[in-house]
Amino acid sequence: MDAMREAYDALYVYTMGRGRELFILQHVVDAFGAQTANENSKPIGVTFALVGLYLHVEKAYSGRQVQRVHMQLGQHKRQWPVHPLPRDRGTMTAADVLSVPEGPDRDLAIDAWCRSVWAAFHDSRQTIVELLREFGIS
Repeated sequence: MDAMREAYDALYVYTMGRGRELFILQHVVDAFGAQTANENSKPIGVTFALVGLYLHVEKAYSGRQVQRVHMQLGQHKRQWPVHPLPRDRGTMTAADVLSVPEGPDRDLAIDAWCRSVWAAFHDSRQTIVELLREFGIS
C-alpha cells in the first residue's frame, strides 16, 4: 500500500497544476478512493468516489463538474449507501498511471484508470444511478 500511496501522492501533485479549468485532480482522488476503500472506509467517501467515477466515465463530466455534484450532495445529511467492495479493483493503479510520461498521455492514462476502477464496481452502478436520480442528476 505504501508504494500505491506514494504513486497517488505524486499524481495528486502532478494534477494540481494540470488542467485547472477541468480539475482532473478530482478524477485521481475518486479513482484512488474507490480502489483503496476497505471495510473501515466511510460510506460517504466510497459513494462520492463512485459518483465521481460514474459521472466522468459514463457521462463525460469534467472534474470541476464532478466537484460541483459532490458539493450538491454534501449539502444533505443522510445515510449513504454501503457498497460491496469487489476483490478486483481494476487492472490499473496509480503506479501504472505514474509510469506514463507527463502531459496528454498521462492525462489519458488517468481516464483509463477511472474506467478500470469503475468497471470493477459494476455491481454498484444501479445504486449510484438511483442516488443521482433522487437528487435530480442524470
